[in-house]
Amino acid sequence: MSLSLVVAIVALLALAYNIVDAAFGYVLTENVIEPTEVVEFVLTDVRNDTTTDPATVDLATLGASELAAVLREYQEPRLRVYIRDFLSVVPDDEFTQAPIRESLAGSSFRGQFADLTINDLDAAEWTLILGNNIPQDRLVGLVRTEVIGERILETWSLTESVTGFAEIDEARVAAVEGQNPNARLEFRSWLNINFLISPMSTNPAIAGIRTALLGTLWVMIITVGFSFPLGVGAALYLQEYADDNWLTRVISTNIRNLAGVPSIIYGLLGLSVFVIALEGITTGRSILSASLTLGLLILPVMIVNSQEALRAVPPSVREGSYGLGATRWQTIWRSVLPAAMPGILTGTILGMSRAIGETAPLLALGASTFLVVDPSGPFSRFTVLPIQIYQWTSRPSDQWRSLASAAIIVLIILLLSLNAAAIYMRQRFRRKLQP
Repeated sequence: MSLSLVVAIVALLALAYNIVDAAFGYVLTENVIEPTEVVEFVLTDVRNDTTTDPATVDLATLGASELAAVLREYQEPRLRVYIRDFLSVVPDDEFTQAPIRESLAGSSFRGQFADLTINDLDAAEWTLILGNNIPQDRLVGLVRTEVIGERILETWSLTESVTGFAEIDEARVAAVEGQNPNARLEFRSWLNINFLISPMSTNPAIAGIRTALLGTLWVMIITVGFSFPLGVGAALYLQEYADDNWLTRVISTNIRNLAGVPSIIYGLLGLSVFVIALEGITTGRSILSASLTLGLLILPVMIVNSQEALRAVPPSVREGSYGLGATRWQTIWRSVLPAAMPGILTGTILGMSRAIGETAPLLALGASTFLVVDPSGPFSRFTVLPIQIYQWTSRPSDQWRSLASAAIIVLIILLLSLNAAAIYMRQRFRRKLQP
C-alpha cells in the first residue's frame, strides 16, 4: 500500500470522524413557554376540552386552524408579518397598500375581502387566512419559533458527551440554579426527521434543510436532463460523424481544456447569459438558470467520457452491423450506443458528483442563502445543500456547525444514492450486452 493511499485514507477517516462527532451529542435547551401550556390553551380555549391531559397531546398533531389561534393568542401583533412573509406575492413595501386580491393572489380568502387591504381586516380574519393557507407543518415551526421559543444554551460534541458527562451535568445544574430554571439536558441527533422536513430558520433548535434539499433535487434533475443528451450528442458527432481534421482536433482539445476551468468562471458566465441576458425566459435567479449553468460546467466532462466510451467500442461491432446492411445511424443507435452506454453513464456519475457539491457558481448567480419557501418549479427561487452548509459553517456558534455536519451527511447520502442509481443502470446495460 502506497504512502499516498494511506494518507488519503487517514484524511477521509479524520473528516468522517469530525462530521459524525459534531452531528451528535448532548444539548442544553430552554423554552420561553412550555409546549404543554400551548396545548392546554388549545384544549381549553379552542376545543373546550377540559378532560384531556395536555401532556398527552403532541404539538405536531394540532390542526392548522388551532395553530393559527395559538399565534393569535401569543403573537397577535405579528400576524400580518407572517401573512406577508409566507403568502404575499407583491413587494414588501406594497403589501399594506395593495388590495388582497393582488397581495394574496393564489391564496384562499373570503370574497368580501378582495378589494380591502390587509390593514382593513382584524385579528380574527388574519387568523383565518393563516389557518386556511399556510401548511400545518410550517405553522408548527412558527409556533415552536415564535411562541415556545426553544433556544439552545450550550452544545457538546459526541466525544465530549461520552467522555465528559460529569462536567456536562454540572453545567446543567448551574444553569437550572442560575438564570435558566427551565433548562433541560437531552442527547440529540441533529440528523433526524424534523431536520429533513423542516424549513430553514434563524433558530438552530428547529432549523431544517427541506428547502435546500428540494432545491438540490430540482437543480440536479434539470442539470442531468440538460447535459446528458447534449453531451452524448456532441460526443457522437465528434466521434462518429466529424472528419479527422485540424478543426475537429482543436474543438476536442478545447473541450478537454474547459473541463479544468474554475467553476466560478461558469458562474459568471451563467450570471451574464442566463440570469441577465435571458431573464425573460429563465426569470433570472431561478432553478433553471442554476441548472443550465451547472449543465455547462459538467458538459466537458460528459463529452470527454462519452467520446472515450464510444472509442472503446470494438470495430467489429460496427463492421458486423454494416455487414448486415444497417445504415450509419442504425449502427450507432442499435449497436454502438448500447455498447458504449456503461462508459457514458460513468461520465454521468462523475459529472453529477462534481455538480452536486458546487457552491461558487451558484453564489455568483445570486442563489438565496436563506429561504423558507419551498421551490415549486424550474422558475422558483432556490438554495441548495452546499450553500446551506457554507452559511451554517460561517456562523460562530457550535450549534450551527452541528447542523452543518448533519447537512453534510445528508449531502453525502444523496450523492451516493444518485450514483447508486446510475451504477445500477450501468450494470443493467452491461448485463444486456453479455451473451
